[in-house]
Amino acid sequence: MTLSDNDIRAVRTRAQRLDPPADDVPSVARSVAAIQAQSSPAARLAIRVRSRGLTAQDIDASREVARTWLMRKTLHLVPAADLRWLNRLFGPRNVKAGQGRRGQLGLTDELCERALQHLQDLLSGKALTRQEILDGLAAGGIALDAKSQAPAHLLAYAANRGLLCRGLDAGAEPTYVLLDEWLTEDDTPAEPRTELARRYLTAYGIATAEDFGAWSGLPLGLCREAFGALDLVPAGSGFALSETDLSAPPCPPRLLGAFDTYLLGYRDRDLLLDPAEAKRVNSGGGMIAPTVLVDGRIAGTWHTKRTAKQTKVVVEPFTTLSRSAITGLESEVDDYGRFLGEAAVLVI
Repeated sequence: MTLSDNDIRAVRTRAQRLDPPADDVPSVARSVAAIQAQSSPAARLAIRVRSRGLTAQDIDASREVARTWLMRKTLHLVPAADLRWLNRLFGPRNVKAGQGRRGQLGLTDELCERALQHLQDLLSGKALTRQEILDGLAAGGIALDAKSQAPAHLLAYAANRGLLCRGLDAGAEPTYVLLDEWLTEDDTPAEPRTELARRYLTAYGIATAEDFGAWSGLPLGLCREAFGALDLVPAGSGFALSETDLSAPPCPPRLLGAFDTYLLGYRDRDLLLDPAEAKRVNSGGGMIAPTVLVDGRIAGTWHTKRTAKQTKVVVEPFTTLSRSAITGLESEVDDYGRFLGEAAVLVI
């Protein structure tokens, strides 16, 4: 089907629940397949921009979602009912991929296995911070340098082995819990890779197997097989699920947080972001800045300046914004302030 660039962007923003919004935290997580959650504030903003009426506290308190290391060996937030099968799909790959780095950090296979046994006992019935876990391991004869990367890699290893996942944050500190104690559901599909491809296309609207590979980190051959098992239709330069409605209205202006899933889901971002402005969004090291979305295209970046009285949301557009875009962003800033419980104003 022949689609204009604007058509494709409209389909993609609707698939991403950037318009219309969802009503609760698990609905957002299901809609976008997975939310990158290396940064808790960024993950909260990814849900804010795709929902209606939620607050940051609503997200932090939800037990219907869970966080663990999945796609691209990166921490993601997903519906709790999906965590087990996603862990089975990505966990063994992540364990194998991280073996070399664990060895460099002194995390031998023997030490990791001893640590898993201690973690099982330490976390039983509890949610512990990283430091509390390190203290407990040290008491059991497993001492790790808290200033090194060893603790993070050990926790990721334990998560990829299916022992633990992230729990509720304790203030600014993440906690860790036993996976079997956190999860009550397990909606394992018959064909996990095919199901993941279906959810990916549901979330990203129009894409290719190469896009799916870039997003998931799975080998391209497996991604092509998964696409081949679905009922797809050509759309633009990619494919969509046959049930996808390929007509959609333009998306209102939106404030996307850092590492937003809208930018992480495609190998080629040129349709969404002018290559000439790419370094203003991704300055290197995998960092994706908070961005301004206008008509489905990245139109600038933003940051905040906080004072005792108010929060200024400072937008740095790539080009002059229209009056309607500014009006839409003013509404977004009002919602951003409501979401965080702060008085917020737009500054351009």
